Amino acid sequence: MLIAHLSDPHLSTGVLSGEPAAGLYRALGRVLALDPQPECTVITGDLADHGRPEEYEMLAEVIDRFPLPLLLVMGNHDDPEAFLDAFAGSPYLGDAAQTYYSVDYAAATIVVLDSRKEGTDAGNLGADQLGWLDDVLSRRPDVPAFVCLHHPPIPVGLPNLDQIRLLDGEALAAVIARHPNVERVLAGHLHRNVSAPFAGTQLSVAPSTYRQAALTVLPDRPFSFVGDPAGFLLHLPTDGGWITHGVPVVQTGLPIGAM
Repeated sequence: MLIAHLSDPHLSTGVLSGEPAAGLYRALGRVLALDPQPECTVITGDLADHGRPEEYEMLAEVIDRFPLPLLLVMGNHDDPEAFLDAFAGSPYLGDAAQTYYSVDYAAATIVVLDSRKEGTDAGNLGADQLGWLDDVLSRRPDVPAFVCLHHPPIPVGLPNLDQIRLLDGEALAAVIARHPNVERVLAGHLHRNVSAPFAGTQLSVAPSTYRQAALTVLPDRPFSFVGDPAGFLLHLPTDGGWITHGVPVVQTGLPIGAM
């Protein structure tokens, strides 16, 4: 099973809306150009830039043309009410009517969490969602599991972004550590490709399909975006375990649907 992992399209409306929408379109086209094509594509949050209904309408217009299974994750820029109005009960949420859910594939379990915390750009899961995660991961202990959320649960050496990471990352780590079948924790939020060990498994943070953050490791440097190419991650199983490849989006790939 191949899993394509995209993040942070930040779709918007108005005069500046073309670039983020085109970025997501190009990234999905590059996914389609993979051979073989992935069985699952996940977008780990900040789907919309302001969480407005019209932004989710634009998202639906893009992804409804994408012919492969695709799952959506909430980010701090997303609005749960508008998001669910657009996608509740759809295959993009595994037919669920809430912002966290799981999807069982024959070769993997995909678990989607909602790390959005009202009033802050930092994230939080809370005891109820962590208990739900523990139960879900217990159901298929012999099947590889991928836990997807927006906020990275640990500091990654980027001071401006580390302060808005997942606030209850240690509690998430305690749950993950109880389930050795978790192959990856997939996140976004950083607008950079970052990997790190986490709770006995691996944290994989996907770059943005829109714009990338500067590699700012000094605390006195302001946060900024740079002109690095967009991209996504591809997770695939091998005889030696799961491997993650970074895939730059420097070409259009295949068209994702009729215009």
